[in-house]
Amino acid sequence: MLAWRSALSAEGIDLSIWRIHRKIGMSGGLFASMRLRETGYQIDPERIERLRHLHAAAFKRNSANIQLLPGARELLAYLTHAEIPWAIATSGRIETAPQLLAKLDIDLDRIPIVRRDQVKYAKPDPDLFLAAAARLRVGIETTLVVGDSVWDMLAAQRARALCVGLLSGGYGRDELERAGACRVYEDPADLLRHIDEVGRKRGADA
Repeated sequence: MLAWRSALSAEGIDLSIWRIHRKIGMSGGLFASMRLRETGYQIDPERIERLRHLHAAAFKRNSANIQLLPGARELLAYLTHAEIPWAIATSGRIETAPQLLAKLDIDLDRIPIVRRDQVKYAKPDPDLFLAAAARLRVGIETTLVVGDSVWDMLAAQRARALCVGLLSGGYGRDELERAGACRVYEDPADLLRHIDEVGRKRGADA
């Protein structure tokens, strides 16, 4: 959110943090277009592109301060140990995704990563999740999407995947459930503690 606030300010667009937060989770281009339209600012391809680059630069400047959610590494390690195929589908582009992925300490040669610049449309369209399922070579209807925004839930629903919501994105339980979440947990650590509610039990044979 702070990176988008910095980018918008550089373009002379003053928006409060709460307005920015409500669109976090969708693609950067769609985010910028919606915010400009809603606030009455001029929309043109050049400005959208400038905002995207300004956001990427601000994100990189502050990437060292980004903290992983509680249990993020542990949840992914559990899935790997249990031999449950998993992938990462992110609205981030090549300019911003590597900073986040590096913090997860995952094997990028083994784990499928689908970025915004690799699909035609981003959330709330289902392209990211459909591409991730294809990379895993599994049917999308057999997958479980975990996300922390209503845009994740809507995209999962459109892809015909089951979806689980996390409160760590700042959206309320009711909001995530209305958007399609079958279960809602506080963060990855809470999901891992209740993993038997949505998938294979801890300690079960792989």
